[in-house]
Amino acid sequence: MAPTPSTRQIDQLVTSQPSQDGDGVRIQRIHDFGGGLDPFLMLDELGSDRPDDYIGGFPPHPHRGIQTLTYVIHGGLTHEDHLGHSSTIQAGDAQWMHTGRGIIHSEMPLTDQQGLHAFQLWLNLSARDKLSPATYRDVRSAEMPTLSGQDASLVALGGRWQDTAGESVTGPLEALAGQGAVAHARLAAGGELTLAVEASTLLVYVFKGSLEIAGSPVAQGRLARLGSGERLALTSREGAEALLLAGEPHGEPIAHYGPFVMNAHEELEQALRDYRDGTLTG
Repeated sequence: MAPTPSTRQIDQLVTSQPSQDGDGVRIQRIHDFGGGLDPFLMLDELGSDRPDDYIGGFPPHPHRGIQTLTYVIHGGLTHEDHLGHSSTIQAGDAQWMHTGRGIIHSEMPLTDQQGLHAFQLWLNLSARDKLSPATYRDVRSAEMPTLSGQDASLVALGGRWQDTAGESVTGPLEALAGQGAVAHARLAAGGELTLAVEASTLLVYVFKGSLEIAGSPVAQGRLARLGSGERLALTSREGAEALLLAGEPHGEPIAHYGPFVMNAHEELEQALRDYRDGTLTG
């Protein structure tokens, strides 16, 4: 008889903190280069019904050594970069950018009747990919497949997600760093969602309502890091929405300065020289 899959328990809970980025954009910083969440470097939540909190947006700025993923709940963002990409995403859409050797881009907010609510995730590139060519794509909500649970659903932005009955979906973003997978889970009151997830790094960020992970409560605004195991068991008494992140650690040193993430301080100095000299993007 096959052993019963073990249910993953909460290892750590992190509470998001208010911060600012870009041109005075008010954000909730959920994760910022702390240990134990490799390959995920940073996760920010942008959310306000006051345009003054975000309308300055993120004017043109460089990146090297990471991937970024921006996902909109409501409102929108317009992306432009030095490669000539220009694209606007709205509720349910996502933008993905592989910065590689270097990219210069901007993200400017759009508003709707509810203001703006979005997430930006940074994923670390492995050392071998940090100087690779930059690429960009956007993904529309209609391209994202859905996996259904009991009064619950999961929208897959990227990576493969499977429930314990063997049903699976694969999100359109198939090249996320660190074998990354990202999904948006929705649970109605009394909803249940049980997934088969063996990835070494597994994170759940609750951004609406509250839920229970293997019976342990997680309130809105908190990020749960899960321990080892094969199953993720989510339930909610009142209803909840959450981001799910799964991936495999690179296990490499991280050197970080502003928009650049490399493996050594000398590489950061080179990135700064390249940006000053106008050769960052190759």
